[in-house]
Amino acid sequence: MKKVLIVLVITLLLASCSQDKGKEYMINGNAEGIHNGIRVRLAKIDEKGQQIIKDSAIVMDGKFSIKGSVEEPSVYFLSADGSPGNVVFMLENSDIDIDFNKETPMESKVTGSESNKSYEAFQNGMLEFREEGDAIMSEFRELGEEPAPQKRDSIRKVMEDLRQRQAAYPLKFVQENNDSYFSLNLIQLESSRAGFDIVKYKEAYEGFPKDLKESKRGQIVKQKLDELYKQYEKTAYLEVGKIAPNFESQTPDGKLVNLNDLKGKVTIIDFWAAWCGPCRRENPNVVKAYEQYHDKGLEIIGVSLDGAPNQKDPKKAWLDAIEKDGLEWNHVSSLMYFNDPVAKQYNITSIPATYILDEEGKIVAKNLRGFALERKLRELLGNP
Repeated sequence: MKKVLIVLVITLLLASCSQDKGKEYMINGNAEGIHNGIRVRLAKIDEKGQQIIKDSAIVMDGKFSIKGSVEEPSVYFLSADGSPGNVVFMLENSDIDIDFNKETPMESKVTGSESNKSYEAFQNGMLEFREEGDAIMSEFRELGEEPAPQKRDSIRKVMEDLRQRQAAYPLKFVQENNDSYFSLNLIQLESSRAGFDIVKYKEAYEGFPKDLKESKRGQIVKQKLDELYKQYEKTAYLEVGKIAPNFESQTPDGKLVNLNDLKGKVTIIDFWAAWCGPCRRENPNVVKAYEQYHDKGLEIIGVSLDGAPNQKDPKKAWLDAIEKDGLEWNHVSSLMYFNDPVAKQYNITSIPATYILDEEGKIVAKNLRGFALERKLRELLGNP
């Protein structure tokens, strides 16, 4: 009986050891060309967006190793003193081999991490966009300093299409790869970017397997999405597809202009100010759009956020900017800076900002610039 108990205890110990081994990672680094004594550092990003060093190792004879454990697969960074940049990879509890590229760490080869395959697939997709962009710019440079207008515009259209596809790629990747820890990390990363589509990302998250949603990372992502969705609900009436809320404001000579009076025409609501450099630089594009499409039914109503604390005479600055920039459309303002009632109604926190409305007053696009604005107007009103 005593022998049976001893065998049983040994068996349990061996099983325990085996399980513990499965809960550890071992990074085996090949650092060819890196001098002895160079320190390699393993880091991650914390909840505040700060990079935190988790471990390090010294390179000896072109090798290094780092051992530890993680609760679940997550994005980590590996760097070597004196080398530019990091190796970005998904760290999980497994044997991971890294061939460290000291010249370009981002191009280091990582094997042994199943979750890293998803990250590599995403990076390969981004690389394709970069290569496509390089090819377009190379074609543009070959045209010389003054390419024909039609050819130049054609290349601009292709480049704009590329930008839009690249911007949509992270969401598309998450939707098509909702069974990976990397996709959870990607949602968390994208959630801090401007233009984050909370509705579609929230829908994508709901399609993740239960175990991923209940993981630590999954719960962090859920909390972030819930917070963003609450914010979204407060301004959901301003989303594309909604009827733009009506407003009434004063022109420079004190008359009232009502947005609903412009219904029946494609309308741009342009939030700007005389003090806003980017707004003034964008004004020539808006003038060009107005000249091309006004006769086809385009109206613009400029809402000025002049009245900044450092403006001595905001009304004069407003009127001077209208005249100097040649803005020959409707203009309104309360000269209350960002406290302008229309700006607050439209949740304007930075300028320039635009809303594009169709003939029914429905919001069809927001914050379009340059060629993107021109393309949307051509879609709504036809060729100029």
